[in-house]
Amino acid sequence: MTDTRPARTVFAALVAAVEGDPQRPALVFEGEVLTYAQLHDAVELTARHLRAKGVAQGSVFAAYSQNRPELIFCYYAAARLGAVFVPVNPNLTPSEVAYTVAHSGAALLLHDDAVADPAHAAATEVALMPIGDLCAPDPGAKPEPPAEVAPGDDFLIIYTSGTTGTPKAIVLDHAAQVAAPRALAEMWGIGRNDTTLVALPLGYLYGLSTAAAAGLQAGGRVVILRRFHPRDVLEAMVAEAATVYHGVPTMFSMMLEYCEQRGLTFDLSPLRAMIAAGAPLPPEMRQRFTARFGADLQNYYAMTESTPVFGRLAGDPRPLPPNAVGRAAPGLTVRIVRPDGSDCADGEQGEILVRAAATMKRYLKAPEQTAAAFAGDLFRTGDLGHRDADGNFFITGRIKDIIIRGGANISPSEVEEALATHPAVQDAAVIGAPDRTFGEVPVAFVVLRPGAAASAAALEDHAARTLSDFKVPRRYVFETVLPLGKTGKVDKAALARRLDGTAG
Repeated sequence: MTDTRPARTVFAALVAAVEGDPQRPALVFEGEVLTYAQLHDAVELTARHLRAKGVAQGSVFAAYSQNRPELIFCYYAAARLGAVFVPVNPNLTPSEVAYTVAHSGAALLLHDDAVADPAHAAATEVALMPIGDLCAPDPGAKPEPPAEVAPGDDFLIIYTSGTTGTPKAIVLDHAAQVAAPRALAEMWGIGRNDTTLVALPLGYLYGLSTAAAAGLQAGGRVVILRRFHPRDVLEAMVAEAATVYHGVPTMFSMMLEYCEQRGLTFDLSPLRAMIAAGAPLPPEMRQRFTARFGADLQNYYAMTESTPVFGRLAGDPRPLPPNAVGRAAPGLTVRIVRPDGSDCADGEQGEILVRAAATMKRYLKAPEQTAAAFAGDLFRTGDLGHRDADGNFFITGRIKDIIIRGGANISPSEVEEALATHPAVQDAAVIGAPDRTFGEVPVAFVVLRPGAAASAAALEDHAARTLSDFKVPRRYVFETVLPLGKTGKVDKAALARRLDGTAG
């Protein structure tokens, strides 16, 4: 008799998908196709390679690589072994990777050829292994049954920028990574007949879990691109008959501008779910995209800490009002509260508190930060919004002082600290400026030391030595003094007014 109870662990969720149809295509990468049975075999082989490297139940290991199937193998092999997986964004600098490896306690760092040099520079205290070696012949490790894993056991550590210069390490358990793909599949109606195209980095939860794992655990077909390029994505959407695509608004903007500049178009009408998250979706860009490609973009709202939250629900025929981000996702508990903690009325703006199908266990090694992030069992999103009487939700602002460039969070204080280490810089303040392609970009206001000189190009080069490329400001405004507010802090609202020309 077939066991129809929901899977309790991530590996059990994969096994259930494999048993549904072992010969069904599961993963496609650069012309190679793996069936569900072959995916399962690859995960088993990966687990044996990891075990041979000392990875066991409770061990922590990391992978630093551009997109490739081995990252998916690691995700499920970690679940099989009862280990903890740390995916690492391939765009991070050696110092950022070194912090991630040390802070997480990873004993092994896998890497691909593209980041071999920074991997060796970053991981001087841990074992290194080329990620391609996971597909080498069987290392001869004795096959063992899957580890006895409880739903509440740690499974993933995801690093993400926050409102301080130190990245936050978000710990997710098996229960979260079983529940999130199930809720996402229900929300968007994803099933065995869907093809999900993934160009998002698998080093982030959005690409790894929301896109790839949700598609696989629903029994669908998942096509992985090594990296994002607008032409490659558009061509793959058509060639692979994709039905689901996730991206940040910047990706859709780049696809649109690529075609507008060349007078091209692609028929994307077969894509029934084109999902935009990570930053506000500009209405003007959304309209232009639909007009050119015949496909509508959907707003989606979630965080690494809690997902899914708001979006368009499959099977719900009611249109969303303009500027609404969506309706409550399956399994969501939500409150919108005033500063005193009381509930807002419909239409009243307040802070959004949520508990989604997948909500983090904790911030790693940060009990005080964890406690501050919750109100009871609800996560404090730091975002402002309201709900209307029909259950539509609207995001109206952010409490957290972050810049969202193309869906990636940038901490202004981290950039300011980097600029302040230049010998010619006396003071620096960084704010976000609107940008047509990336949504927001960092702009630096700089005060130089008396008698010192430094060009914008010199400051950019200096910042690039310690910051990831997407964090480096490209625009510099030189000031004699930075405006201060009543509390003595830099008045960034005044800087924003200077930037748009409304004040001198």
